Amino acid sequence: MPFAQPRRLLWSAVLREVKADRTRVAPGVVSARSLIQALARSRGTKLVTPAGAYDRSAIMAAAVEAAKAHQTRTGAPWAAAMSVGLKAAWQAARAARAATAH
Repeated sequence: MPFAQPRRLLWSAVLREVKADRTRVAPGVVSARSLIQALARSRGTKLVTPAGAYDRSAIMAAAVEAAKAHQTRTGAPWAAAMSVGLKAAWQAARAARAATAH
């Protein structure tokens, strides 16, 4: 039985593929999440109930506010701005839930 040839790796190609596999963050999500977290702190808004459930109405209100700010800043269409706002609001809510769980 013949031995298999050793496989050669082109490191530049491997690193390019690894970089391409990384999760891409939509532009504006990080700033929208920071805005939502800052507003929640300053206003005392809770994105998670004391029982640990998500407060969907608070999350939606935060998402709309972040979407309006994103739309003002970038001029993006409402659907794109709302997508950014919702992603950021749910990320902030998950972070708040994880912080209260510990």
